[in-house]
Amino acid sequence: MDTADFLQTLDREGRLLAAAAAAAGTDAKVPTCPQWQVRDLLRHIGAVHQWAAAVVADGQPDPRPFGDLPDLDGDELVDWYRDSHRLLVDTLTAAPADLECWTFHPAPNPSALAFWTRRQAHETTVHRYDAEAARGGTASPIAADFAVDGIDELLRGFHARPRSRVRTPEPRVLRVRALDAGPEPVWTVRLTAEPPVTVRDAAGEADAELSGPADKLYLALWNREPVPSVSGDRSLAALWREKSGI
Repeated sequence: MDTADFLQTLDREGRLLAAAAAAAGTDAKVPTCPQWQVRDLLRHIGAVHQWAAAVVADGQPDPRPFGDLPDLDGDELVDWYRDSHRLLVDTLTAAPADLECWTFHPAPNPSALAFWTRRQAHETTVHRYDAEAARGGTASPIAADFAVDGIDELLRGFHARPRSRVRTPEPRVLRVRALDAGPEPVWTVRLTAEPPVTVRDAAGEADAELSGPADKLYLALWNREPVPSVSGDRSLAALWREKSGI
């Protein structure tokens, strides 16, 4: 996928999120994030959009704090989210291809624009799923190639950082396999007392394997659904669920 694909996905997913939130109502519980109601979800993702837009627009070279959350609710909060999402999409659309600004893990290529467009597309998709879970009914589909990219970003981006808590006192190997995308994407995650090290291959023996359709596996690794299939040492699947929250 390229930056234009991610931007199109971000645009669509934000619109779906807003529609689901409006249908659910801001009082609705979010079953995939039990500590949240829809108002919390909207305040969070809207603030993330505004924060990312500011980093890009300003060419921010260093981390910046989040802004204050809005004291809004109901339809006004949904409208505020829509405005925040539109600001982000418009900012990314207008940004130069050679954008230089702060990022917090590697992009598919060295472009900061690629990083932020990709990151916000996945952020919005996961939270769109949350909003649709609050609304009830059938969730919108997630394309297999996008899900594969999201798994890759999670394993080789987020969990390569020092703050990852997915660790084991003794070396263990976890394999992750998406079954419905070709050629079949496979990741090998080496767990130790240090941050995980993940490569895109199936070399060597694994202590456990998590597998399933790419979209289900993507949601499972973000702890939104159960892992479709676990083989080997199931304690590693439990470790992931317990320690992988971001």
